[in-house]
Amino acid sequence: MDTNIPSSGKATAGTTPFEPAERWRITKNVLAIGFAFMVHFTAFMGASNLQSSINADHSLGTFTLAAIYGSLIFSNIFLPVLIISWVGCKWAISLSFLAYVPFIAAQFYPRFYTMIPAGLAVGFGGGPLWCAKCTYLTVVSEAYATLADVTADVVVTRFFGLFFMFYQLAQVWGNLLSSAVLSYGAEASANATNVILNVSAIAGKCGPNFCGPTSDASDNPNLKPPPAERIHLISGIYLGCMVLASLIVAFGVDNLARYDRGRVGSGTGRTGFQLLAVTLKLLREKSQLMILPITVFIGAEQAFLFADFNVSYVSCAWGVENVGYVMICYGVANAIAALATGSIIKMTGRVPVMVVAVALHMGIMVALLFWIPDPQQSTIFFLFSGLWGVCDAVWLVQVNALSGILFPGSEEAAYSNFRLWEATGSVVAYAYSPYLCTDMKLYILMVILGVGMVGYALIELVVGVGRVPIRGPVEKTEFELVSTGEDPPR
Repeated sequence: MDTNIPSSGKATAGTTPFEPAERWRITKNVLAIGFAFMVHFTAFMGASNLQSSINADHSLGTFTLAAIYGSLIFSNIFLPVLIISWVGCKWAISLSFLAYVPFIAAQFYPRFYTMIPAGLAVGFGGGPLWCAKCTYLTVVSEAYATLADVTADVVVTRFFGLFFMFYQLAQVWGNLLSSAVLSYGAEASANATNVILNVSAIAGKCGPNFCGPTSDASDNPNLKPPPAERIHLISGIYLGCMVLASLIVAFGVDNLARYDRGRVGSGTGRTGFQLLAVTLKLLREKSQLMILPITVFIGAEQAFLFADFNVSYVSCAWGVENVGYVMICYGVANAIAALATGSIIKMTGRVPVMVVAVALHMGIMVALLFWIPDPQQSTIFFLFSGLWGVCDAVWLVQVNALSGILFPGSEEAAYSNFRLWEATGSVVAYAYSPYLCTDMKLYILMVILGVGMVGYALIELVVGVGRVPIRGPVEKTEFELVSTGEDPPR
């Protein structure tokens, strides 16, 4: 099939000429994917943020999170380009959502033999899910750039920012739901007792001095799990969210083949082991090696916030019913920052944004080393959570966009590597979490961030992506709108 539309604008066989209205259709697809991820991760984030608190016995919740990201490593190596080549990006997203369902179902009967397999299933679905999402957004960004006559790197950053705004709003709805259910009907007298007890006990056992929930649960009622019926109610609602998200993508998103410009993806026409080789081959690229440390940091810092900050600062000092409210602040700040960062870099460039983010994140971690959480200083919990969300938004948007910009034509492999090393950072952080005190975990994060920024600085100096875009405006003659009646899966 001819891959170009003649300069006259007339359609070739099997194609239709693109029109200005196509820009809205592309935006609609991006909005639908973002909304579906928001609904889906309302459930997953709401449940995962509570794991270190509601399933603290023998660190079941933390080990389940480690299982999720451990299987995600395997998934990112073997599955994304293979699954995408079989069913296409759209259906890879829709079907991968369903792989998360066992994790929520296991909350009705949390045991090692139910939670760990369910966590593994999440990881197996996560690799294709995130790679398909990133590939879809990158390819439609190129199509949109053609229609709008702007550079592709500007559009891809804008679309990733829009997506992560929706994605981080899941923190708001999921945590609002969990906290509303867990705190409903709580007796004021019990809350007062907890505050009195915490003020006298937190200095030696919470915050940077926290060394595990098991040893402190007996003399700190804040660490006592909520009633089982509350967990069951939340889990039932979360199950419905995941099914709805799968249906939104199945019926509300176009196949990626509609925006085929004759692009041959990195997974086209290859066997399973050849697809693995494509993913691992990028590790020979200097740019891929230099971006790895900051990618690992993204996974590690998220693991620290969702597990360690929640249990050692919020649950220990203030109560598990307040975890959701604190995470709402994180989600709102993250969503706003994700949307704003795309516009900010148009004025300042990428480098100043990254420099501010690393300085702010380092400052937060240093402050957490010295802050002893006090339940009577509730504002500080929200302050740290919100600032952490701003930094995380910068890392997610900029590093995701950078991965697509550095490796055009190999997006599947590039984003597979991104999720692989992000998952590696998470699984390592979750694995050592039950055995180290919080202050040591903060020191480890600071070292990883320092190494990551050295790698990023080398990319800017050697490749020069901050000064010269890797991809300029996409030629209009390269874009092809495939007729929807014969779209193959992409």
